[in-house]
Amino acid sequence: MSANELDLKDIERRMTGAISSLKTEFSGLRTGRASVHMLDPVMVSAYGAKMALTAVASVSVPEPRMLSVSVWDAGLVNATDKAIRDAGLGLNPIIDGQNLRIPVPELNEERRKDMTKIAIKYAESGRIAVRNVRRDGMEILKKMEKDNIIGTDEQHDKSEQVQQLTDKYIKQIDDALKTKDAEIMQV
Repeated sequence: MSANELDLKDIERRMTGAISSLKTEFSGLRTGRASVHMLDPVMVSAYGAKMALTAVASVSVPEPRMLSVSVWDAGLVNATDKAIRDAGLGLNPIIDGQNLRIPVPELNEERRKDMTKIAIKYAESGRIAVRNVRRDGMEILKKMEKDNIIGTDEQHDKSEQVQQLTDKYIKQIDDALKTKDAEIMQV
């Protein structure tokens, strides 16, 4: 997007990216139910490098409160077990051959409140990302008006469109936060 044109589709694409990023962060938050994304931050020491867990194993959810990790290389089972234990997720795998069974413990009230605070931080980061996209769009519009590429009326109309997109995506963030908060706090 150059300083002489405003592409509303590009602005919407960037705002959609902020929402997807937020949803990915939310999916990693533990809610007491098992999710394959809970293990996304886990990095395993394998083959002389740190690798994402999904690069050395497959993760599945056989039961609502149980994760199953199938390690492809038998030599990496212990390294995978250690990586999950050291990831700070509060999970303790049980080694079963080349598989790890990971019971997902209930969350206590204090931990739920901490998770809610983290979710609020993620949502605020998403709002900031959307507002930054809005700011970029508004700056382009001001420059276009200053350079006489568009008139004041057109600048005003396009500014309104950018603001409507911003409002739409901020509402999506707020709705996602409400849903995640309810999911975390349910007993």
